This record gives sequence, C-alpha cells and structure tokens, in this order.
Amino acid sequence: MAEKRNIFLIGPMGAGKSTIGRELSKQLNMDFYDSDHEIEKRTGADINWVFDVEGESGFRERERKIINELTNKYGIVLATGGGSIKFKENRNILSSRGIVIYLETTIDKQLLRTKRDKKRPLLQVNTASRIILEKLAYERNCLYEEIADIVVQTDDQSAKSVAYYIINLLEKM
Repeated sequence: MAEKRNIFLIGPMGAGKSTIGRELSKQLNMDFYDSDHEIEKRTGADINWVFDVEGESGFRERERKIINELTNKYGIVLATGGGSIKFKENRNILSSRGIVIYLETTIDKQLLRTKRDKKRPLLQVNTASRIILEKLAYERNCLYEEIADIVVQTDDQSAKSVAYYIINLLEKM
C-alpha cells in the first residue's frame, strides 16, 4: 500500500477482528487499536462492568465517541465491537474515513471461539448462546455488508493467512 489508509475491521464477535487486526498492523507497520480495549482502558473497568452499570446504551455512547476519535487518526488498523455498526453515525464515520473490512464467520465458529470468553456481555445471559448469535446475525449482517469495502471469510484460516490475504487485496485496490 503506497499510502497508509485507515483499515477498519467489522464483524460479529468471534470473527477474529482483534487477532487479525494485530497481525495486519504488524505486517503493515501501522498502529493497532481495539475499540473495546480503549473503552476498558479509559474507564478502568471491563466491558461487562460498563454494561452492568451503564447498560448497553451507555456502552454504545462510549463506543461512538471512541470510534469517532480513533478514526480521525491516520494510518491505523481499528478492530471495532460487533455492535458498533448498529448506529448510522458509526457506519458513516467508518465508511468515510477508511477501508472497511467485514470479517465474516459462521455461528458455529462464533460459538467455538467465544465459548470460554467471559468478556462478552451479550452472551452472559440465560438464553442459549446460539439463539443470541443468530438474532445478532439477523440484525447486523446486512449492516456489515452495507458498509464493507471488502468481505473476508475467516472460518478456516489462521489470523496470519487472513492478514496476508487482506494485504494482497489492498495492494490491488
């Protein structure tokens, strides 16, 4: 990539946004940010606490501010939260300030990748995880597709392989 454009990774939880984002940033020598980690760093608490105390709406407002701030940087890789695309403002910001890459994955892979993760507030309820993930996919997949410049399937590849594939696609753009 002759110019270092911002790269924004979107997709559902368990798609590999953080892992692939770190690998991309390393390979491209770009700064990496994760919107969830930035929220945790700034609040001094984990995402579950923010959800418990402020509810999803409070969390989403924090997320909106972080995304707006980080996307104003130059030459970064940003892994967004799975629900960040729920709001039109976030979708507009992401699509206008960089290349948006939708990391697509199946419900089965999501279940496998998130089953031991206690930092997923939307999965910390009594409803079966599969039902929740199917509901989220129904609500969000069309929004991911709406703003994606590139769609990449992540199910059967390592983070390094996906990162190299993305870099090859970016070089052709």
